[in-house]
Amino acid sequence: MSRSLVIKVTAGENDPERCNQAFTVAAAALASGVDVSLWLTGESAWFAVPGRAEAFSLPHAAPLSDLLDAVLAAGRVTVCTQCAARRDLAQDDLIEGVRIAGAPSFVEEAVADGAQALVY
Repeated sequence: MSRSLVIKVTAGENDPERCNQAFTVAAAALASGVDVSLWLTGESAWFAVPGRAEAFSLPHAAPLSDLLDAVLAAGRVTVCTQCAARRDLAQDDLIEGVRIAGAPSFVEEAVADGAQALVY
């Protein structure tokens, strides 16, 4: 059975260390060959908008835009439906490859055989 990692990040620029840690773990897991699904919820939903990850800065951390690019290249990135709606974000507002989906999809991924869910 293959293992997968479902990571939900709930923080954005309001808690930069927690936010960056989630993206770092996602990219590291992908580099290790783990299947990764990264969920952007709350303030992290803004990082699905072009240019927002590039504007994020945290000393002594990998650039968020590089980490996001790595996840988009080899994993999946999803913005929470309600979080997108609260920020007036539609599919056309997001980086290519990012989808919008709701809690039922998160639960389906998180309880799949071999899945491990982490929330930051």
